[in-house]
Amino acid sequence: MRQIRGKSALVTGAASGIGRAIALRLAEEGANLYLLDVNAVALASVVAEVKQRRVEVIGRHCDVGQPAQVSAAIAHLLDQWGGVDLLVNNAGITYYGRTTKMSAEHWDQLLAINLHAPVQFIRELLPTLLSRQESHILNVASICGLVGLSRVAAYSTSKFAIVGLSESLRAEFGRQGVGVTALCPGLVDTNLFAAAPRGEDLRENKRPPAWLLATPEAIANRAVRAIYRNQAVVVMQPYARLTYWVKRFAPGLLDLGNRFRRRKRAVDAPRVATPDERRRAA
Repeated sequence: MRQIRGKSALVTGAASGIGRAIALRLAEEGANLYLLDVNAVALASVVAEVKQRRVEVIGRHCDVGQPAQVSAAIAHLLDQWGGVDLLVNNAGITYYGRTTKMSAEHWDQLLAINLHAPVQFIRELLPTLLSRQESHILNVASICGLVGLSRVAAYSTSKFAIVGLSESLRAEFGRQGVGVTALCPGLVDTNLFAAAPRGEDLRENKRPPAWLLATPEAIANRAVRAIYRNQAVVVMQPYARLTYWVKRFAPGLLDLGNRFRRRKRAVDAPRVATPDERRRAA
């Protein structure tokens, strides 16, 4: 997009983290904002912050995992503004732990929010996006959508799909003025993983080292630049870019690293007594 000022933008998951940072950054650029989040209290606070930037803003409670709520929000947006120029699919959740510990409900909830909701927003808003002289879709994915990592199988599944969706939309609608970007950050200083359900074998919540974490504001700045430049895929932190390039050009190194981690975990894991040993101890 050549210009954001005066354009209308819909941002999902806007009450905290990356969504909040992108909303505030777009407001600084002069965009009018339609903000959605399941946390109505936190969303009201963001709406108040946006109003200080002297742009128009509407905040609406919405659980994007519920298709009826998504359709109702889109209908309200179209009724209020008649259309939208920029769609930011940001809302997301994760699950951290062994895939064998994930229930069907975990899978269904994660895919509903991370994949089915963005598809619904895109499907229902494409007519208005195509009617604009220029428009843009920003899909917040992850490095986990480019490189499969251990213990986040469902999250990686959803983010790989989002990257593929973004590339397909870009190929299909790029000549019609619709830009599409897949934003793929590494670890970000948000509560995404802290708030995630965890496997029974991972009750302890280990925070990553600070040097691995990007701030939501840094992600938002890069996102806005990607919108202006209509970049296809944006990989953020240096270690994330390195991991991605290793996968592309030396995938065997990632396999070696995964085998080393599995072996280390096996050595570090507490030994479980056999039935015979438990009987003798009794």
